[in-house]
Amino acid sequence: MNDNYQIEQVCPPGSFQYTIMAGDTLFSLAQRFNVTVQAIINANPGIDPNRLQIGQIICIPRATPPCPNGFLYTVVAGDTLIGIAQRFNVSLQAIINANPGIDPNFIQIGQVICIPRVTPPTPPCPNGFLYTVVAGDTLFILAQRFNVTVQAIINANPGIDPNFLQVGQVICIPRPIPPTPPCPNGFLYTIMAGDTLFSLAQRFNVTVQAIINANPGIDPNRLQIGQVICIPRPMPPTPPCPNGFLYTIRPGDTLFSIAQRFNVTVQAIINANPGIDPNRLQIGQVICIPRRCFTVCI
Repeated sequence: MNDNYQIEQVCPPGSFQYTIMAGDTLFSLAQRFNVTVQAIINANPGIDPNRLQIGQIICIPRATPPCPNGFLYTVVAGDTLIGIAQRFNVSLQAIINANPGIDPNFIQIGQVICIPRVTPPTPPCPNGFLYTVVAGDTLFILAQRFNVTVQAIINANPGIDPNFLQVGQVICIPRPIPPTPPCPNGFLYTIMAGDTLFSLAQRFNVTVQAIINANPGIDPNRLQIGQVICIPRPMPPTPPCPNGFLYTIRPGDTLFSIAQRFNVTVQAIINANPGIDPNRLQIGQVICIPRRCFTVCI
């Protein structure tokens, strides 16, 4: 009777042959091979689940491993785990970890295994923060959540595939770049790696406080690469003014409008302020307005 069970059993794709041994039950086999009892019954039409015989050959369906961070691969003739690892540029241990219970020395044709994707290296993130991708994340969703653009995230993560984020992947989320400040009395400068307000103040011959004043809301301790700030031009020194009075330039002022307002000539103002640039008055600049002389000025 047992010889009948030694006849070659043709198993459907996705299953393998197993020879019943003493003590085996469908329940114990289901537990051992991580499948359901019903799956074994379905793979063996006509089997009597209550009368397994030693030497009987049955089909055990292979369990498909979960593979949230990779892809499923079906073993073909000639495959070895080390060969598969080399082909897909992952480590042998990574494949073993992704397939609990796998026998690395014995894989079978038709066996489905999980190939984990290579997790990209953690990018540097000096002007932002590191974020670990979770299920459902997309660059668009992350850009909206953190108030940055998709392009800004791509720029902060060289080599990232914007259409394929992996759960567990660590990416850099850049901080939002502050808006460009108005800069009527200076010039705009784009922050580069290594810049500090102190180094910029020294380079452009202004004070740190002057830069802070020209950029309301700036965080002097957290400049961002690519941030555009205003560098104020050095304020001319206050001129002596023994025969007049000091006046602070306001928005919209020109020497012509000031001369008309105080009933003096443009040339008189220029003469009272040696070195003044009549075409580039700076808001906050202090100049001397000479008093008009009707007869003789003493």
